[in-house]
Amino acid sequence: MPALATVALLVRDYDEAIAFYVGALGFTLIEDVPLGAKRWVVVAPAGGGARLLLARAEGPAQMARIGDQTGGRVFLFLETDDFDRDHAAFTAAGVRFIETPRREAYGTVAVFEDLYGNRWDLIELRGAP
Repeated sequence: MPALATVALLVRDYDEAIAFYVGALGFTLIEDVPLGAKRWVVVAPAGGGARLLLARAEGPAQMARIGDQTGGRVFLFLETDDFDRDHAAFTAAGVRFIETPRREAYGTVAVFEDLYGNRWDLIELRGAP
């Protein structure tokens, strides 16, 4: 069966995006391959899951969408097995949470923004191992 493996994320600059996703969020740099003026840059959460292709925006239409690929809604969901640990680590690394953590019927969650303003959920699902 097919599986969602990689999601393209528009970025302004490859290196600043790598620094954020690898440095602040602890992702792993999977690939960074030069392709002429472009690069094939893939990062992934250390715990696994779908990968992100960091795609440098080209032209005014793509540049206008950096940080707003979903019209201000939460775009991506980063699941954790220890919300408090990762929330503290992200906060210490300068990640900007736009709300305080909240307990919901499905688990513990807080929304944060990446360096471009894309909204993410950091979430520990109830009953997660």
